[in-house]
Amino acid sequence: MKADYYEVLSVTRTASDGEIKTAYRKLAMQFHPDRNPGDKGAEEKFKECSEAYAVLSDPQKRAAYDRFGHAGVGGPASGGQGGGFPGGFGGFSGNPQDLGDIFGDIFGEMFNMGGAGGRRQSRQQRGRDLRFDMSLEFEESVFGVEREIKVKRAEACTDCRGTGSANGKQPQTCSQCRGAGQVRFQQGFFSVAKTCPKCDGTGVQINDPCQTCRGESRVQHEHTLHVKVPAGVEDSTRIRYQGEGEAGKFDGPAGDLYVVLGVKPHKVFTREGDDLHCVVPISYTQAALGDELEIATLEGPAVLKVPDGTQSGKTFKLRSKGVPHLNSNGKGDLIVEVRVQTPTKLNKQQKELLKQLGELGSIENTPHSHGIMDRVKEMFS
Repeated sequence: MKADYYEVLSVTRTASDGEIKTAYRKLAMQFHPDRNPGDKGAEEKFKECSEAYAVLSDPQKRAAYDRFGHAGVGGPASGGQGGGFPGGFGGFSGNPQDLGDIFGDIFGEMFNMGGAGGRRQSRQQRGRDLRFDMSLEFEESVFGVEREIKVKRAEACTDCRGTGSANGKQPQTCSQCRGAGQVRFQQGFFSVAKTCPKCDGTGVQINDPCQTCRGESRVQHEHTLHVKVPAGVEDSTRIRYQGEGEAGKFDGPAGDLYVVLGVKPHKVFTREGDDLHCVVPISYTQAALGDELEIATLEGPAVLKVPDGTQSGKTFKLRSKGVPHLNSNGKGDLIVEVRVQTPTKLNKQQKELLKQLGELGSIENTPHSHGIMDRVKEMFS
């Protein structure tokens, strides 16, 4: 399954344009091919985050993606000669000034000639999105259902109030980088900046970590959530619960929870869109003389009128006996196919009666094309 663009950039679906741009800058600098020569994995990551930014930085494409997912933006946003890079390389339609800002950051950080220094990384981190697979009976997917589910997730530590420090104390300035988030060293004529290894670029450090969460700011808990499945859902439908994923580290935003539905097959009905299909066997007499049949539907019994001369394979439509339209009014139809059953065991009297019937109107068994056979059937209908 293609990765969610928001997950690729590690931002929430309510993220501002500035937050999306900042997230992309960070990832682009991390995975840019020039910083990772020969690393195919980094190259693919760079293409992936560039593709995500090309969509989410465009208001119209972002709106279409929020509503319809990848189908709303026609699949991958990359194209032309750019290999998925934004800004004229694959469908980027944002501010061209962004190109200079983003790639200026990449190369400016790589070869800094002793300027003003890099930026401190945010200590806060967004929580991971979670997935919960829910199995539904066929009828539950048609009519809807409400359930309670239990999800194991990381939640903010109550003992340290999500700070990671004992007694909720605020972290101290990093002693190695002095809060800059980066350390510099001289390499020939160049002054090269690297992320501070002691604080991971945050500029702060925890000297007295919380004993409960061990300085991680989060602990594992089992969370109970009420899930309402609407009528008419299909197999693999995803329901998103914003902010119900894992809590962010150090008071960062929480991730989302995706409930993915798996619908069990029905022993009688199959589904195509919002229509239901089933097969009903009838006897030779019912097909020849016609009959009224009582058949089962998901809403109870219904009457199906079979006219005389009905051929095996004929389909009938029972309107509004199908699946409710998801988040809309109305229902699909129930399509019933009748199939004439040929008796396998006949007594002497039944055989004699069928022989007499056959003598009254015989059919020439010479092979014909499909079209001619249709006309032959019409002659006896």
